[in-house]
Amino acid sequence: MLSAALMLGGVAHAQKVAFEEYNLDNGLHVILHNDPSAPVVITSVMYHVGSKDERPDRTGFAHFFEHLLFEGTQNIKRGEWMKIVTANGGVNNANTSDDRTYYYEVFPSNSLELGLWMESERLMHPIINKIGVDTQNEVVKEEKRMRYDNQPYGNILSEVKKNMFKKHPYRWTTIGSMKDLDAATLEEFQAFNKKFYTPNNAVLVVAGDFEKTKTKEWIQKYFGPIPKGEEVKKQTFTEDPITQPIKATYEDPNIQIPMVVASYRTPSMKTRDARVLDLISSYLSDGKSSKLYKKIVDDKKMALQIGAVGFSQEDYGTYILYGLPMAPNTTADILKEMDEEIVKIQTDLISEKDYEKLQNKFDNNYVNANSSVEGIAENLASYYLLYGDVNLINTEIDIYHSITREEIREVAKKYLNPNQRLILDYIPTPKSQN
Repeated sequence: MLSAALMLGGVAHAQKVAFEEYNLDNGLHVILHNDPSAPVVITSVMYHVGSKDERPDRTGFAHFFEHLLFEGTQNIKRGEWMKIVTANGGVNNANTSDDRTYYYEVFPSNSLELGLWMESERLMHPIINKIGVDTQNEVVKEEKRMRYDNQPYGNILSEVKKNMFKKHPYRWTTIGSMKDLDAATLEEFQAFNKKFYTPNNAVLVVAGDFEKTKTKEWIQKYFGPIPKGEEVKKQTFTEDPITQPIKATYEDPNIQIPMVVASYRTPSMKTRDARVLDLISSYLSDGKSSKLYKKIVDDKKMALQIGAVGFSQEDYGTYILYGLPMAPNTTADILKEMDEEIVKIQTDLISEKDYEKLQNKFDNNYVNANSSVEGIAENLASYYLLYGDVNLINTEIDIYHSITREEIREVAKKYLNPNQRLILDYIPTPKSQN
């Protein structure tokens, strides 16, 4: 165990990610990470806009733009984006969260200039017209049907968010409401683009095999002329603490087995407590050797499945525990077993051996997160945009190392109490049981 820890510690230490960062005059933040080990280069742009920046009656805009900004630009014809990328041996993608939107291309090194030009085109010259909006509206509707409405247990997250958050825009899902998207005018989409997709609300990361001087010239050439946007003022939403259990029920026509969901509101991912909670959730519910899985699924055979999802976000987090009972056990039986394990963490220090195992696991996660140039590019963007400290890519692991067993006990006491949570009974609709 010790040799493994030393080895991982060595890897973690050796894996310092070198980077350079600077600003263009228009406010675009640029981060360069040179890694000549493979002849590929990533160009990526992360915008500080997610579903929390939407109006309550116009949800789904940020995710919609993730699709819409592939439609075409003044210089890239509609439907040509993917063809250009593929023809040059590249791949591209995008993703949206409640807090940010991320676009990237991976190209052979000799196509770096193309990648920079394409991302600058997306920022400077997007075409937002009726045909693009109508096309992507259908795409998003199909995605919602597939991932949420027709997927067994597909609406857990939307039900949790709706019940956990009353004031904060985290209360709706990233995909948003189709009704809102249908009601939106073309001018509203154009205004959303003008407000949020600006150089001063974004970070550009170039990572991989490139020549620095030339790359800086290209960045200035393609991104320098883009005008600065208006300053985006972020609204602050403060939730009242949860002091009484929240009870909710949801009927899902796609399932046969009920599920119990226990969800706790946790602090911003930028806080130390959030990182302590990461260790706690890993200890309780990460993998088959975790306390909950081993006890409830393996040993007692009370559940078909036990799991947890921790959502670490910019303003608040959510820790969601869930379980599928195995007859004759009920969801109430499973919840009781889960609670016993939480009380143990709140009462006793976890064992030295378990603590060491956790640290090894987080060392391993750290190494894996920075093992590919794609992972590094996204991490650099996130640490700048959401945390305000790019060098956390190198130092965050030290925070995890500094967390004590005593802190684990105190933080569990602070956040994981029965009166501070949502209990969601996620049940089959009566007809699906026939």
